[in-house]
Amino acid sequence: MTTTPELPSSDPVGDEDRPWQRFYPPEVSRRIAPVTESSLSNLVRNTARRHGSAVAFSNLGGTLSFDEVDRLASDFAGFLQTHLGLVKGDRIVIQMPNLLQYPVALFGALRAGLIVVNANPLYTPHELSRVVEDSRPRAIVALANFADTVERILPGSTIEHVIITQVADLLAQPRRSIVNLAAAKIKKMVPHYDLPNAIALRKALALGRTAPFTDPNVRPADVAFLQFTGGTTGGPRAAILTHWNVLSNQEQFMGQVRNTLGQARQSTVIAALPLYHVFALTVNCLGFFRFGAHNVLITNPRDLPGFVKTLKRTRPDALILVSTLAGALLDTPGFARVDLSTCRITVAGGMAVRSVVAERWKAATGADIVEGYGLTEASPVVSVNPTHMPPRVGTIGVPLPSTDVKILDDALKPVTPGSPGELAVKGPQVMQGYWNRPEDTAAVLTQDGWLLTGDIAVMSDDGFLRIVDRKKEIILVSGFNVYPAEIEDAAMLHPGVAEAGAIAVPDEHAGEVPKLFVARRDPNLTEEDLRSHLTQHLVGYKRPRYIVFLHELPKTNVGKVLRRALVEADDAGGR
Repeated sequence: MTTTPELPSSDPVGDEDRPWQRFYPPEVSRRIAPVTESSLSNLVRNTARRHGSAVAFSNLGGTLSFDEVDRLASDFAGFLQTHLGLVKGDRIVIQMPNLLQYPVALFGALRAGLIVVNANPLYTPHELSRVVEDSRPRAIVALANFADTVERILPGSTIEHVIITQVADLLAQPRRSIVNLAAAKIKKMVPHYDLPNAIALRKALALGRTAPFTDPNVRPADVAFLQFTGGTTGGPRAAILTHWNVLSNQEQFMGQVRNTLGQARQSTVIAALPLYHVFALTVNCLGFFRFGAHNVLITNPRDLPGFVKTLKRTRPDALILVSTLAGALLDTPGFARVDLSTCRITVAGGMAVRSVVAERWKAATGADIVEGYGLTEASPVVSVNPTHMPPRVGTIGVPLPSTDVKILDDALKPVTPGSPGELAVKGPQVMQGYWNRPEDTAAVLTQDGWLLTGDIAVMSDDGFLRIVDRKKEIILVSGFNVYPAEIEDAAMLHPGVAEAGAIAVPDEHAGEVPKLFVARRDPNLTEEDLRSHLTQHLVGYKRPRYIVFLHELPKTNVGKVLRRALVEADDAGGR
C-alpha cells in the first residue's frame, strides 16, 4: 500500500472466460476507467461543485445541499486537525444511525486524513470495547442516545476526545430545539451519562469554521475505513479498505445506475439501511451522492408506518433495502396505496431475496427486486442482476466490471462448469487484508490477490451466479453478519455456562436467526438468567432466538465444539 494502485492496461484473461460480460448494457464498459479522484474527500468536493445547491440528504424534516455538506465537512476537518490535534492515519469511531450528521462527520474525518471506524450505535459496552481495543482510535463521534455506552468503555481506552451530537443538531430552528427536547425529555431517549470533557458537535463545527486547515495529501492507497465484519473465517475483525477500494467499487456499480436512472433530472433514493453498514455506506452515502441523487435518510426503518409515510411523500426513483424489510413493508397497512410508479430500481442486498417476497413485491409495485451480492472484504459489491433486464430470481446476477470470479474446489482448483465450489473474487474493490491479523488475512487472500469468500456458488454457462451454501459458519440475520464465536464467547462469560455452541436456523422473517446450545456449569442456570446476561453483551439481532440446554456438547478430540454436529442433530430433531 505504498504506491498508487492502477488498473491493469490489459485483461489478464480473455473475454471468453467472462461470459457474463454480454449482459452489460451497451453503455457500460467491461472495465471501469481509472478512478479520477485521488481520495474520497476529493469525491465530495468535486460532487459539490457539480451539484451545488441541490439537496444531497434529507432527514427528520431537514435538508443539506451538496454545498452545505461540503462546507460542514470542511468545518469538521478543521476542528479535528486544529483543536484536537488529530493527524493523518489516526482512527476515529463514528457511532450513529442515519442522520444528517453522519455524512458530515464521515466526510470531515476523511478530509482530515483520518481512518473511519464505523460502529453500530446499538452495540453493548462489551461489543463497542472490542472494536475500540482492536482499532485503537483517538476520537469518537456518538449520538447522545448512546453516550452512556461510550462512558462505560472510555476508562483505559485509547480514546482521547469524545464528540456528542443530539438527534436534530443539523435541523433549522425552531425544529432543532423542539425535536431534541422531545427526544431527551418527553420520549426519554437520552439516558443519563457523565462525559464532562465531551464537546458538542455544533460547537465543534463552529470552532472548525475559522480553524486553519492543512491538506493531509490523502492518496488512493491510503486507508479510508477499518470496517468491522465477522470476516470469512471467524469472529469480528476489521477489513482494511483504501480510498481506491471504495472509489473503484462505487464506480463499478454506478455505471448500471446511470444507464437506468439517467441524469435528465435529479433522482431521489431511499437510504433505509444504516450508513454504518458497508452496503449503504458505499451505495448510498458515496455512490448515489456522487451520482447527484437526493438521499432520503431513514433513521428508524422499524417504524414501518413512518416509513410508508415517507414513501408516499417522496415518491422515490430508487429503493435500497433488504429482503426482510421489503417483506415487512408489504405487510404494513397503507403500503398498498403507495404510488411507486416512479421507482425504477429496487435493490436488495445483504441477504438472499426470498422468491415469495420478490413475487409479492412485483405484484404490489409493478417493479422487480434486483438482487446482488457482496461482502465487506470487497467494499462490498461483487455482482448484481443487470438493471436493464428482468432479474433472474434466485441468482446474485453477474460480476461487476473489472471483477473476475472463479469457482474453486478444496484444493483451490477450478471446478468443472456447473459444479459447486467456493466463490473467489478478484478486482480493485478487494480489501488489503484484516487489520493487525496477518494469519487471518493469509487464510482468505491468496498471493495473487484472489479473495476466498467462503460462499459456495454455482455459475451458469452464461455467467450468472447462484449461492447454494456457505463454507463459513456465519449466521445472516436480516442482512447482518453474526458469528457463532461471538455469541459463544458472550455466553461463556456467564459463570454458570460450561460450554456453548451457536448455529444458524431458518426464520421466516429474518432469513436466519441464532440458536444457542449450552451445557450448564451451574445446574440452576435458567434460560431467563442467560437471556438477561446476553442482553448486556450482544446487540439485539445477535441474541439467540432459541436456547437449548444439553448435558454436554459434541466436541472434537481436542475439545472444540462441533457446530456441524449441532446442525445435524437440530435438523434431525427439529426445534
